[in-house]
Amino acid sequence: MTNPQILHVEVVYARSDVQQLAAIELGVGATAHDALRLSGLLQQFPEIELTTCKLGIFGRTIGLQHVLRDGDRVEIYRELPTDPKQARRERAWRQR
Repeated sequence: MTNPQILHVEVVYARSDVQQLAAIELGVGATAHDALRLSGLLQQFPEIELTTCKLGIFGRTIGLQHVLRDGDRVEIYRELPTDPKQARRERAWRQR
C-alpha cells in the first residue's frame, strides 16, 4: 500500500550530449523548487539558472512555487540558442 503523504516525482534535464532523470520522494505540499533542490540536478549541471530557465510538467509551463502532485515529472527547459521559427526562415532564405 502506498503512503498518501508521499509524492513520487521525477525531475528531468536534457542537453544534446546527456539526459538525466532523478526519481525522488517528497512530502505532500512540496513545490517544484523543492523537487529541483532534492534532485541533485542543480549541482550536477551548474549551467541551470533558475532565474532564467523555464520549468514544466509534461509540457505545460509552471513556476518554481507550483505545488506538485504524485506522479508529476518536472522538466527543466534549456534556453534555445536560436528561435526555431527564425532558424527555419533563415534556412529557407539560404536555399533560394
